[in-house]
Amino acid sequence: MPVLLCAGGALTDSTDILAWVDAKSQPIRALYPKNPDRAAVVRRLEGYFDTCLGPQSRCWMYQQLRARRDLALNYGCTGVPAWELVTLRFGYPTLIALVAHVLDVTPATGLRSEHEVRAVFDAVGGYLSDGRRYLCGDEFTAADLAFSALAAPMLMPTGYGVQLPQPDELPPYAAEVVRELRAHPAGGHALAMFATERSAPV
Repeated sequence: MPVLLCAGGALTDSTDILAWVDAKSQPIRALYPKNPDRAAVVRRLEGYFDTCLGPQSRCWMYQQLRARRDLALNYGCTGVPAWELVTLRFGYPTLIALVAHVLDVTPATGLRSEHEVRAVFDAVGGYLSDGRRYLCGDEFTAADLAFSALAAPMLMPTGYGVQLPQPDELPPYAAEVVRELRAHPAGGHALAMFATERSAPV
């Protein structure tokens, strides 16, 4: 993941997907500014989030929920075939152990990932400290999209597209972190992007 099937074939990288979407968008909804220097800033931030936020937020989330098969079954099976639901129900310990091995998910890496995520949130908060609405100025760009999407495991936004567990359902420590990061300026920005931009007409 992610995978986008389109007329030109299958796109399996988020950067390629964003470029494809941008090429199909109306100018008013472009994800990359026409100005080359501003576009370079957007792409630099997008790459930063892909490297320093996405893997870390996923690692943290898997570590916090690895013992919660109930949450995996309740929230991780939206739209999947019946055979996948049965496989997850009975094979969860094996599957989560495989995920933990492949992604190096341990208590230590989970804690390190949380620290790295907090550093990214602080950096984003710095961008927003001058009161700007979006990370790169007055327009929604791929930088806002990438940050919001990759921060989702730390925020559990209600507008994600599929239902995600809310803090009251999470293990106590995970719930505390989610609430804290939701209150962070960067977390507030991501939640605002889900609320105002995800369902906007293209």
